[in-house]
Amino acid sequence: MDKMKSTILEEIAAERKELRVQIVLTVLTAVGLIGAVIASLLGESLWVVYGLYALAYLAGGAPAAKEAIQSLLQKDLNIDLLMVLAALAAAGVGEVRDGAILLFLFSLAGTLEHYAMGNTKRSVAALMDMRPDEANRLRSDGQTTQRVAVELLAIDDRVIVRPGERIPIDGEVEKGVGAVNQAPITGESVPVDKTPGDKVFAGSVNQNAVLTILVTAPAARSTLSRMIQLVMEAEDMKSPSERFSDWFGQRYTFVVLFGSIAALGIFLLIGMETAEALYKAATLLVVASPCAIVISVPAAVLSAIAAAARHGVLFKGGAALEDFGNVSTIAFDKTGTLTEGKMAVSHVTVLDGEETEFFSIVATLEAESDHPLARSITEYLAERSVRRLEAHDAAAIPGQGVIATMGGVRYWAGNQTLLTSEQASMTTEVEAFLESLEVRGETPVIVGQGQTILGVVALSDVVRRESAGMIKSLYAAGVKQVVMLTGDTKRVALAVGEGLGLKEAHVFGNLLPEDKVTQIEALTKTGPVAFVGDGVNDAAALATARVGIAMGVAGTDAALEAADVALLSSDLRKLVYTYTLSRRANRIIRQNLYFACGIMAIMVVATIFTTFPLPLGVIGHEGGTLLVVANGLRLLFMKEEKLG
Repeated sequence: MDKMKSTILEEIAAERKELRVQIVLTVLTAVGLIGAVIASLLGESLWVVYGLYALAYLAGGAPAAKEAIQSLLQKDLNIDLLMVLAALAAAGVGEVRDGAILLFLFSLAGTLEHYAMGNTKRSVAALMDMRPDEANRLRSDGQTTQRVAVELLAIDDRVIVRPGERIPIDGEVEKGVGAVNQAPITGESVPVDKTPGDKVFAGSVNQNAVLTILVTAPAARSTLSRMIQLVMEAEDMKSPSERFSDWFGQRYTFVVLFGSIAALGIFLLIGMETAEALYKAATLLVVASPCAIVISVPAAVLSAIAAAARHGVLFKGGAALEDFGNVSTIAFDKTGTLTEGKMAVSHVTVLDGEETEFFSIVATLEAESDHPLARSITEYLAERSVRRLEAHDAAAIPGQGVIATMGGVRYWAGNQTLLTSEQASMTTEVEAFLESLEVRGETPVIVGQGQTILGVVALSDVVRRESAGMIKSLYAAGVKQVVMLTGDTKRVALAVGEGLGLKEAHVFGNLLPEDKVTQIEALTKTGPVAFVGDGVNDAAALATARVGIAMGVAGTDAALEAADVALLSSDLRKLVYTYTLSRRANRIIRQNLYFACGIMAIMVVATIFTTFPLPLGVIGHEGGTLLVVANGLRLLFMKEEKLG
């Protein structure tokens, strides 16, 4: 990353130097123009007046002339050439002041555009500043630390991060419990509590505890480094609208130049005086130049990409940004996307005996198993400080459950296979109860003593608390349909879908990975589709959809590479923000293009058929350029909205 950082910083330093030069030249152009006007009003000699105009022409026209000559040497025509020719033509017909005004506004617009277009690179620099250059590496004695460059850290090294310090590397908490502010990386506004085993990311801020972190990735492959790389690549990957504006600008410049020459010939042929014909041709050069059209798209696209990166969302180029704003259907994987992806106790039903005693029996049994369901139950009961009993002859039975003897009595907990092997009697009521759990998508752990069923612990994949609100907000934002795809049974899928407010027709269950691809292809027949998944198990579906969106991918190489859009956190509000941002970016692009084309067409017609003053054309042309840039920059300040 050091090499990348030095390269970026060198580029930024060069751009800042160039920007400072542009600012100085713009100021000199303004000084020359204003000074000449004042000198003329005060009756100063023509040497003074035209000397000041010469300053304005040289300061405002030199950079454009340089760019124009370089383009001509490469057998290309650009907008700079049009502006230089228009200013010279204005001076040629005696309108030196109008030419100076043109060059000043053109110089000012160029300075502001240069600042706006450098925003993405400055965002990259800001990301780089988040990661410390050095870290406190724990020595082999496990007691003392050594200050080393982050690039020298290797996998399985340990670093110490104190309160208030930025975490220097991606890793896993080995010792310590505390809150970490991950907002710079994932966009989460609330600090996240970290305990041993939790992931942490380079660039996040340790809030209140001394943490020992085990390095899990080299500096060059940290989440922050990959974010920087993706933002840089996104700047170079142009959207369809950007490619169109570039294509249009290059060819239209040729049309404007030779069209103005042709117009001059026509004006002269119809008997117009030479001075007036030259004036009209010069005005036509100005008003027909496509500056606003060429700059309108990248101003919006790059602003949106930079804004998204600040909120923990990475677009892989402008095409992904535009495409996501145009999708009509968003398909979600269920597990790990709409749900937490881990089982948790939903409720406990005691059928025989006291609840306190039942909880103690369950806590003792499940402590003897390492099954994920057992761990979920153990965590649930530990939070309630349930007392465990003394167990003997405990045994975990693979695929069934666990048995143990307590106080000379044999107890068991598991699925219906274990229930059958224990020859427990199941009443019609219990059978109906278990079936109702299955319909709701819940997994029962049956607890018994001998042939008696004592109760049932029900677990389910917890639906994210913001999922239903997110779906509602997506519909409000303009999505035509939201569908859920899952490998779970249709009954489970429908139960989850109902809780989320999804229509039955929009819920698809029993899907293998290839079935999800088929379903997305079918949905695509009604319009562009985006697919949202965890980015690990749904690579084929992510690739098939018009826009593949991976959620919660901080620290995951495969997910960052598989998706068109990467949401670094699992906060579903980011998806609503991302879709709204994409829609707004597309709307601003259209606004800019309509405005730029419309104002240009009006001024061209007015120039040809009326006495349209050159100063007004200058203001209309350069003012329009500044307006579309400012309109695009509005995206930088778009904030997240709360879910409805």
